Amino acid sequence: MDSPVKETAAVSTATTAGPAVPGGSASRASRATRATRLGPVALVVAGGLSVQFGSAVAVLLMPRAGALGVVTLRLVLAAAVLLLVCRPKVRGHSRADWGTVLAFGAAMSGMNILFYLAVDRIPLGAAVTLEVLGPLALSVIASRHLANLLWAGLALGGVVLLSGGGFDRLDPAGAGFALAAGAMWAAYIVFSARTGRRFPQADGLALAMAVGAVISLPFGIVEAGDRLLVPSTVGLGLAVALMSSVLPYTLELLALRRLPAPTFAILMSLEPAIAATAGFLVLHQALGVTDALAIALVIAASMGAVRTQARRSAGGPA
Repeated sequence: MDSPVKETAAVSTATTAGPAVPGGSASRASRATRATRLGPVALVVAGGLSVQFGSAVAVLLMPRAGALGVVTLRLVLAAAVLLLVCRPKVRGHSRADWGTVLAFGAAMSGMNILFYLAVDRIPLGAAVTLEVLGPLALSVIASRHLANLLWAGLALGGVVLLSGGGFDRLDPAGAGFALAAGAMWAAYIVFSARTGRRFPQADGLALAMAVGAVISLPFGIVEAGDRLLVPSTVGLGLAVALMSSVLPYTLELLALRRLPAPTFAILMSLEPAIAATAGFLVLHQALGVTDALAIALVIAASMGAVRTQARRSAGGPA
């Protein structure tokens, strides 16, 4: 999980050891800056790919366990994996640390429950498109720079275009669940960043995942009962847990240690594009010209947000 950091360190070491040439220091600094900038962005993109393809697999699992049963399998199995791998310490943390973990776990659980209730009623691409409005709203509220507002607006245009103007034809309950999931997603971003600052490595994530699993467990038992114990269902649930929780949440936690929350939130506008691709490849949902244009808009907005943040961090004009 620390490979982007190691890569940046390797770039710095290798360039420092090279021969002195005119302008060499500036060149090395430029390469190091690019590596530092692209590292967390790569983490976000990799996490988005993993979570959306995992969500597509989860849609296939819903007939077996129901929406809430899938959430329970996802969070319980993900918590088991993270607790086993991380073995976080439960002593030596302040009351504020535990408050952050509890809030993070509650946001994570609420986000997942609401999102799966949404995709049980409306298409995956539409659900993610509505859900991403939460992070976009966070980027607008948290940012104090005009450039970020412009990139958020461009991303919002792509998100609306990706909907195909079909939101009015969606199941109202499904659309409402997706919008509520977006609000929880914004809370997830805030508390994920705080957890990453308070706990080493992925320890805070493991503890928060356990909190989310405990919250979701009664809902899953009521809906699915002993269907949660069917071996083939558990196997698919483990795949969803790894793809949609363990890997992406860990990558996002690492990214949020090196990216401001507004920039990270704008990068989340990539999620509808990734979801549309996952829907096409896994669920056989067609992509049209309008979808391609919408995807281009959200990618352009995300790239612009990253470049703006990089210039600001380097002391240049935003």
